[in-house]
Amino acid sequence: MSKEKKSLLLVNILGGIAVIGSYIWGLLTHPGSGNMLWGNIPAGLVPVYTVNMFLAATGYLCFTAFVIFFLDPSKTQINIRAGYKGFLVLYLLILVPSALWMPLTYLMLDNPSSLLWFAIRLVLLLVGVGGLGMLSALLSLRPRTRLNLVAFIGCIFFGIQVVLLDAFIWPAFFALP
Repeated sequence: MSKEKKSLLLVNILGGIAVIGSYIWGLLTHPGSGNMLWGNIPAGLVPVYTVNMFLAATGYLCFTAFVIFFLDPSKTQINIRAGYKGFLVLYLLILVPSALWMPLTYLMLDNPSSLLWFAIRLVLLLVGVGGLGMLSALLSLRPRTRLNLVAFIGCIFFGIQVVLLDAFIWPAFFALP
């Protein structure tokens, strides 16, 4: 495995642990408060969120497997001219803020402030930008293969989650306490 692929795999492993760890931390330190994270999301939207969370997670695994296991770093070109290394930036943009969302949200629930609300909105927007960047990178990817389509479809579900549902709809319904 190339150095670039090892770096990307390491970022995904450490970033994944950080994201999942932040969720575990949040739920363990705030038992029974999981429903508070929904804010005032209409009950009819909760199933949409729930289904799409699974589709987004599956999509993430699909495009990540494609990027790590099926692309040749020495031949890969994407629209940001960074080649394969551009994926590292995109994954960091997705994973680092994702790991911050749960702790920031629980801080906000415990001690509301405009600064925390800004930080929450910022991390959600950064993840959304990372998701759109990934979608753009996969669209511009050269050389193309049949697996591009699977990765691209997975990225669409991921994008729906992080851009539409998380960065725009959730904040609109999450009332400041």
